[in-house]
Amino acid sequence: MRYLAGQNPEARVAYGIGRSVGNAVVRNRLRRRLRVVMTSLDAHGGLPAGDYLVRAEPSAAMMSFAELSDALDGITADLGSKA
Repeated sequence: MRYLAGQNPEARVAYGIGRSVGNAVVRNRLRRRLRVVMTSLDAHGGLPAGDYLVRAEPSAAMMSFAELSDALDGITADLGSKA
C-alpha cells in the first residue's frame, strides 16, 4: 500500500490489481472485497485523510475476507501511528 497525505478531508483509494492475480472475474471479486474493507476502515475512523494505492499480490486472491480485513487493518494502523 502506498499512502500520500493530502489536503482533502477524506481518504481516496485506488486499487492496482494486475493480470497475474487472475482472470477478470477474480480481479473484480478481489477489488470488490478490498473496497468493502477499506470503506469499513474509513467508516470507523481507521484511515487518515489522504490518497491510497492498494496493490494486490496474486496470493491476495486466495485470502478470506477476514484475512484481507486483518491485513489491511494492520497496515493502516501502522500509517495512523506514523501520521
